[in-house]
Amino acid sequence: MEWNIFSRSCPSRTSLAQIANKWTAMIVISLVPGPARFGELHTRIEGISKKVLTDTLRSLERDGMLIRDDGCYALTELGRTLEEPLKALQVWAESHIEDVLDNRDRYDSAADEAILAGIPRAS
Repeated sequence: MEWNIFSRSCPSRTSLAQIANKWTAMIVISLVPGPARFGELHTRIEGISKKVLTDTLRSLERDGMLIRDDGCYALTELGRTLEEPLKALQVWAESHIEDVLDNRDRYDSAADEAILAGIPRAS
């Protein structure tokens, strides 16, 4: 069978949604060096709630991306296949954040100027 993420009924969409989730990416990247306990992950990944961490870990375990053994979480062979693409996203995000922030500032300034001039914003 050939899978197609653009098809509404294709189950690969849920996999894409899972791995494109920011918390999933951070969890996988943080487990690349080796297994970690829940508390370590919670400390390492600032801003994630315990509930979201728990839910994401369970979902990754269900999908076969990680295993839990003796209270530690570790990537499976399948989970390790995400290392390269997610690391590339991390590098891109960290390398281009200045450009993104500059563009946001320009966009917001132009939008503010348009509002002050009474120009309706295009949809």
